[in-house]
Amino acid sequence: MYIVGEEEVEALAQVVRSGALFRYGVGGECDRFEARYAEWLGTKHVALTSSGTFALTASLIALGIGPGDEVLVPAHTYMATATSVLAAGAIPVIVDVDESITIDPLAVEAAIGPRTKAVVPVHMWGAACDMDAIMEIAKRRGLKVIEDTCQGVGGGYKGRKLGTIGDIGAFSFNFYKNMTAGEGGAICTADDAIAERARCAIDPCHFYWTGRDQDSKPFAHNGGRASELVGAMLNVQLDRLPGMIAAMQAERRQILDGTKHLGNLGLKVAKMNSPDDDCAAHAMFQLPTAEAAQTFASVFPSVISGKTGRHTYTEWDQVLMGEGAGHPEMNPYNMAANKDCRRAYSKDMCARSLDILNRTVMVPTHPKHGPAEIEAIIHNIDVAARVALGDMDRKDAKLREADPLDARKFDMPKD
Repeated sequence: MYIVGEEEVEALAQVVRSGALFRYGVGGECDRFEARYAEWLGTKHVALTSSGTFALTASLIALGIGPGDEVLVPAHTYMATATSVLAAGAIPVIVDVDESITIDPLAVEAAIGPRTKAVVPVHMWGAACDMDAIMEIAKRRGLKVIEDTCQGVGGGYKGRKLGTIGDIGAFSFNFYKNMTAGEGGAICTADDAIAERARCAIDPCHFYWTGRDQDSKPFAHNGGRASELVGAMLNVQLDRLPGMIAAMQAERRQILDGTKHLGNLGLKVAKMNSPDDDCAAHAMFQLPTAEAAQTFASVFPSVISGKTGRHTYTEWDQVLMGEGAGHPEMNPYNMAANKDCRRAYSKDMCARSLDILNRTVMVPTHPKHGPAEIEAIIHNIDVAARVALGDMDRKDAKLREADPLDARKFDMPKD
């Protein structure tokens, strides 16, 4: 959570006072947010959900992904990206990330098989994927693209908002995201038919309140709709979002400019696919070895990408164990339709990703950081890098006081 204040308190209080907490009222907060967010994103449809995980599942269902299909997912993302594929009845195929910490387009191309129907590029830690390359591959090879924008809310790619480039985008609004309602999520799409199927997955009963075209065919699902409390808080948060993203982008530019001299020592700035547009939630650096990254993090408390719990495929227990559902007959790994899909995993299957992740350190930005705090961060990166790269003795390392890093940001749930 970045910024929440009295405006959110008052918006929530107004909903409680009205007694209209159910979302299908005339002119309700959820309807208002969906319309405003769609306009802000530059797309046609937004539909709120109960979580980012549910948004991902609804997105896959909306595209007709299910048993017999493989979906490519990156080796570094919260495990909900993969478990959402399982919730739709399909099989996740794990592929490498590159130095941007996002899915590697070359690995996507190499991993496509006869059963591959979709790819899920994840804008991880607010960093944009290489969407031009991914969309070119998807168009040429006939793949659907589900943008996992759960950690990229508010960011962009070459002038377009993240989530609007693929066939459908999924967002999370949980406590740890750029825009929060404590919990919540959404899908966005420009396609009417995809939007209608997504809304049915989110709430199979929504037709009763909104009506439906007789040509559309509803289906049963467990549902995950949002309440008016979620909509009310998000309407306030949406007003804050542009300024917050701009502040983090400015801070990252200042950090990278203030540390560029360290490139001569071996501190490399992680690849950025759209540095002027992505969320800039972190300044990411890569060191020559995992040991050097560990030293850096021990001097200046920061986070190593490969040490963030369920964000790396080696920690996706249910996936690695093949436990894709609570009942064996519902487990996609056991389904006859999936017998020709790739269903085997190993912890060393994406060794290149693990090497990159374990050498990458992340320093978070924050919209409330002032000039003194940013200067302290720059100084501390300098000190930590010099110690890690052998240009300074640890006993000479003197850090400046800066905001302590909240470790909860990094082992966070997806939805």
